[in-house]
This record gives sequence, C-alpha cells and structure tokens, in this order.
Amino acid sequence: MLFRPDQHTYSEDDLRRYAVFEIIYTLIDFAAAGLFLIGSVMFLSEAWQTPGTWLFIAGSVLFATKPTLRLIRELRLAAAGDEKDLGARFTED
Repeated sequence: MLFRPDQHTYSEDDLRRYAVFEIIYTLIDFAAAGLFLIGSVMFLSEAWQTPGTWLFIAGSVLFATKPTLRLIRELRLAAAGDEKDLGARFTED
C-alpha cells in the first residue's frame, strides 16, 4: 500500500479524508459482496439467472471502483505536497 498514515504526520483534514476514503472503501466491499452473494443464490434457479448475472456485473463494477478510490486518495495526498514521501513509499511496497 502506498499510503501509511502511521509513517508521517498529517493534518487533521488529511486524517479525516483518509478515514472517509476507508469508510467508503469498506461500504463498497460490503455492497459488492452482497451483490455477489445474492447473484449466486439467484443463479441457482434458471428463471433468475439473467438478473443474477446482472448482480455479478454490478458487483464487479464495485470491486473495480476500489483501486480507483485508492488512486484518487493517493493523488490527493500527492497534491497536498506529499510527492517525495509518496515516491519513497512506492519503492517500499
């Protein structure tokens, strides 16, 4: 992971922003997992396979959103003047 809040001192706004991203990230995880679970159950019945497939697709879109959110968070931190530390963390991963 590129961003580790325990390695550096950040403002309260930075930490609040980090927390908001983590909450959104977790909500996306739950939503995607729920869609996959419901889609799996629906897929057991031939009559429900098409809606179940759409739930799989929606869950996949949510899973694809997660790395996008991480990238947005990293870019915002870099824009806040953390470019040097961002590069150092990248080489550590």
